[in-house]
Amino acid sequence: DFEGQGLADQLTHLILISFAVIGFVTGYVSESLLITVGIFSVGIFLAAVVVLPPWPMYNRHPQKWLPSTKATK
Repeated sequence: DFEGQGLADQLTHLILISFAVIGFVTGYVSESLLITVGIFSVGIFLAAVVVLPPWPMYNRHPQKWLPSTKATK
């Protein structure tokens, strides 16, 4: 549903931005690009696990389809 898509979009942005900021600060303090990339990679993986599977929380408001109509030939 559309609300589930919006929730998935918000969660993706929240997770990726959070891990990017945490990774940047940690990498800057430790002077390690490897740590920065590693933390951001964990964020990408976590976002994929949270958003990609069809969790029930994304289908709380299913769309009702119109009834099918027979085509005339």
